[in-house]
Amino acid sequence: MQKEDFVKLCRTLSISQDHTLSAQVLPVVQKYRNNLPDYKLPVIWLETNDSGDNNIAFMNTTYPYLGQVLTDMIDLLYSNTFMAAQGKEALYKLDQAANRLSGKFTLVVEGAIPTGENGLYTMIARTENRNITALEAVLWLGPLAQNVIALGTCASFGGVSAARPNITGSVGISSILQREVINVSGCPVNPDWFVGTLAHLLMYGRPELDSLGRPTLFYGFTVHRHCQRRSYFDSGQFAEKLGDVECMFSLGCMGPRTGADCPYRQWINHVSWPVKANTPCIGCTNKDFPDGSSPFFTPLPEKSSPANNDGQPESPALKGAENVTEENNV
Repeated sequence: MQKEDFVKLCRTLSISQDHTLSAQVLPVVQKYRNNLPDYKLPVIWLETNDSGDNNIAFMNTTYPYLGQVLTDMIDLLYSNTFMAAQGKEALYKLDQAANRLSGKFTLVVEGAIPTGENGLYTMIARTENRNITALEAVLWLGPLAQNVIALGTCASFGGVSAARPNITGSVGISSILQREVINVSGCPVNPDWFVGTLAHLLMYGRPELDSLGRPTLFYGFTVHRHCQRRSYFDSGQFAEKLGDVECMFSLGCMGPRTGADCPYRQWINHVSWPVKANTPCIGCTNKDFPDGSSPFFTPLPEKSSPANNDGQPESPALKGAENVTEENNV
């Protein structure tokens, strides 16, 4: 499959409501690997300062399932969450993998990086002779990796871990690494976004990124653009309370300034997403989440933090909602 066809696969199949992206990713990868039968994408995965929601989301991937991804797509060399090895044995495997495959592996970091107290707020390993902070691990492994993926909004931008008052000094990966980082943001991420990004790296290398470093495969358009309630917005019909069928912009929906394909990709085996479940989008893929989205269920101009998304204009007051303009890329 040509790269252009893969991009089209990612962007259109879920829109057509057959939700076959995940089902088709693995056969495409397998066909690619027919010419390289012994090659899978080598991955070192660190979980740092987060809630563990992204690895749980990843475990819920369907067609391919988790086992298929691990068996047929990636070679998971180290994961302080998934691996059975512990202590010195785990650190040995990490050290061996990092040195043996220097410049060839993909580093996946899940969670923000605490910088306060020299990073002591989060340890990824502790042995009799050595303590390794998340900060130390990322500074060590980041320059050795061929590609770095920040998995989730905490890893991408700081997220909930860096929300006010941020006593741990948590930051996103890009703030401590002087190199390009692929931000697969979301709280948590849709497993399709992660698996699709891994597949692209395996077959074609780095995907096209938006201004926030996110793959345009999945973040190229706003939630607002394809929302099933868009017609209510266009006609000026807004919900007064949760459960109303009209547009929830009046209830704090962040869809007009949130890049993600949730309306048509959907969640939990592609059957639902927040607006379909009668709750507003809270903008969890955004650079300023959650501070820029809070208080939730409050219209955009009244939120406590007016920070905008990478220089984009702030949304207007509700009375001027008809003037909201959305960007193809946010």
